[in-house]
Amino acid sequence: MGRVILVLGAGGPAGRAVVKRFTDLGDTVIGVDRSGAEGCIKVDLLDIAQVRDLEARIRAEHGRVDGIFHLVGGWRGSKTFAETSLKDWADLNDMLVRTLQHVTLAFESLLKASENGRFAIVSAKAAEAPTQGNACYAAAKAAAEAWTLAFADALKSSNSAASIVVVMALVHQAMRDAAPEKPFRNFTDVDDLAAGLADLWNLPVTEANGLRLDLTAHGN
Repeated sequence: MGRVILVLGAGGPAGRAVVKRFTDLGDTVIGVDRSGAEGCIKVDLLDIAQVRDLEARIRAEHGRVDGIFHLVGGWRGSKTFAETSLKDWADLNDMLVRTLQHVTLAFESLLKASENGRFAIVSAKAAEAPTQGNACYAAAKAAAEAWTLAFADALKSSNSAASIVVVMALVHQAMRDAAPEKPFRNFTDVDDLAAGLADLWNLPVTEANGLRLDLTAHGN
C-alpha cells in the first residue's frame, strides 16, 4: 500500500516537483495551496480552523498521513540593516513560522498514527549566517528550524520523524530558461529537493528525527 503524502505549498515549482516525485512512486499525494492551483486543495494555512478541517478530512478519508512537507516560502530583504522593515518580519513570520505552527499542532496525532512517517521543512543557509539585509528572513528561518526541532522532540516516542532540509536557494527549469547565462551556483534544483525528501525514508526514524540535511551541494 502506498503512503499518504501531504504537500503544503504544492502550487509552486518546488511543490509541483515533490508532488510529481511521490506520485511517480505510487503514493497518494494530497496537494494544498492557498491559491487553489490546479490539482490542489485550497486552504489558507494562516487560518487554524481551515487547517484543522483539512486534518479532519484526511483522517476521515485515509486514517493517517505518512509524509508532510511544508514548502510554504517567501523572501523579504533590504540593502542594509537600517533599512530593514518590520512589516517584512511580520509577513515572513506568517509565511514561514505561523503556517508551520498551525500545521504541526493540527497534524501531530495523525502523523504519529503512521507506521513510518516523515515531516520536513525547507530551511536556508541564511539561518546559519545572517547578513544585514537578510535579518528578517534569516530570523524567520531560524525560528522555523527551532519549532521543527521541538516537533521532532514530540515525535520521539512515535514511528515518525521531523527533519530540516537546508538549501541556499532553489532553482527550476523556468529560472534557467529565463537567465541562461546565470550559473545558479550552489542552488538546489527542485527535483533534487524532491529526491532528498523521498530519501528520508531510507534512514531509520531515529536518524531522520531532528536531522538537518544539507542539500546545498546538489546545486549547479
